[in-house]
Amino acid sequence: MNEKIAVITVLYENYIILPDFLNSFKKQASDNFHIFLVDLSINKRKIKLPSLVTLLPSINKGYAYGINLGIKEALSKQFSRFCVINSDIYVASNFIESISESLDKHPSSLIGGKIYYASGYEYHKKRYAQKDLGKVLWYAGGINDWDNCLTKHRGVDEVDIGKYDICEETDFITGCLMCFDASVVSQIGLWNESYFLYFEDTEYCERAKRANIALYFDPNIILWHKNAQSTKGSGSELHQMYQKKNQLRFGLKYAPLKTRLHLLKNYALTFFNLK
Repeated sequence: MNEKIAVITVLYENYIILPDFLNSFKKQASDNFHIFLVDLSINKRKIKLPSLVTLLPSINKGYAYGINLGIKEALSKQFSRFCVINSDIYVASNFIESISESLDKHPSSLIGGKIYYASGYEYHKKRYAQKDLGKVLWYAGGINDWDNCLTKHRGVDEVDIGKYDICEETDFITGCLMCFDASVVSQIGLWNESYFLYFEDTEYCERAKRANIALYFDPNIILWHKNAQSTKGSGSELHQMYQKKNQLRFGLKYAPLKTRLHLLKNYALTFFNLK
């Protein structure tokens, strides 16, 4: 099998984010990777891509569908290690090296990294000093809140002061960055394409845990995120619609009975209020 990292990302319409994404990969200390760029845009543009990228144009059947296209293409090229990642990000220069080391230490597992808000994309923009921009955490491990059927990002909105610098097991890994090897795919399969957008990563993590696959947060894997650029920004109507719909789908399958009833009640109230 190919020991290179298959970096798999999905693009939807927002071509302006590609230069920062690609430039950060051009600066990698290691060339032990190849990018599979799945373009699900309706209004596709011709884009000039470096040789380190394979373009996979397709129709838009959702984020999980796009990720699965990339995984299947990488598997057909004999790749055995995968890095699922958002396209609205840029990464540290040792990103690939850090993933390779983490996969060596934690085979047959899901691995996430330390994710900062890209400078200027913080949710609470007026909270931080100029010197703190680029150091504000978006994800430093995940926590399952089963009472509300939500996944919470540990450290979110905090300035990083080294509090989350230990590699350790975690409840949830965001689909903004999730690394794993082919043994995980063999054991639990591909991502669930019925989740068009949001909660597909939560569902994959839950399936992994129930198959006794460990989840790790590794702070040595570092990137910066331009949050929610594919859904018109965090808190947008589109963002909220998919969040609510797939929260219900996920909760009805995995959450405790009390939480399922609570979700059904809230979803029904929201539906009738919209009417």
